[in-house]
Amino acid sequence: MSYAAPLDVVPLWAFFLAAVFGIVLAHETGYRYGRARGRRANKENDSLVGGMVAAELGLLAFLLAFAFGIASSRFDARRQLLLDESNAIGTAYLRAEMLSEPHRAEVRRLLREYVDVRIAATQGGSVEHGVQRSEALHGRLWAEAVAAAEKDPRSIPVGLFVTALNEVIDLHAKRVTTGLRSRIPMPVWVVLFAVAILAFAAMGYHGGLTQTTRSPALLVVAVTFAAVLWLVADLDRPSQGLLRVSQQPMIDLRNSMEPLKR
Repeated sequence: MSYAAPLDVVPLWAFFLAAVFGIVLAHETGYRYGRARGRRANKENDSLVGGMVAAELGLLAFLLAFAFGIASSRFDARRQLLLDESNAIGTAYLRAEMLSEPHRAEVRRLLREYVDVRIAATQGGSVEHGVQRSEALHGRLWAEAVAAAEKDPRSIPVGLFVTALNEVIDLHAKRVTTGLRSRIPMPVWVVLFAVAILAFAAMGYHGGLTQTTRSPALLVVAVTFAAVLWLVADLDRPSQGLLRVSQQPMIDLRNSMEPLKR
């Protein structure tokens, strides 16, 4: 199963350049059309067009803030779930010490392998493979828990371990859902790009209509808006880009487990 969103096939640097190019092209197209319309005797009222341009830009700013809010809130959720998961694995690892042999050693070994898989999946490894390996380890861990419970169905330590293991499995599902499946919907991106193109085309149209010269400040504005779009896209991609959730809690957990080296 692939967890990639449609826009993930576009590298972030290409996404940024495409946004800048699209904004500049939209402005230039609107400007030329505005110049052609401005030569007519019955051209539109400049102030009325300016008001509509301001409304378009305000709507674009609102949509950018809306998309940024979605991306940043999910980024925070991924960070919190990572901390919760590392705590849950640590608890299961400690409670595994109360199991009888051979379950104790095997469970602790599997949990160390589980943490290694989780770290590797976020440090250049395949996310899909990491999810599959994690779910396979869930089955092996649960089998060990069942075997331990069958030996002593009334054992309180076994019950505590089963509860901790169940929490680990639940948090895995939450991390997959929040980090890989809960992305900014494609219709939001489509509307955001459409409004951006139309807003800058309207800005260019107003400039052409009033017969003003092209300003170099347009490039600054284009880069600024494209940078915000890039930031939203970066926050929305859990395994790409510069803004990633730090795996330090999971690394610290792995360092606290023994043996540290295989």
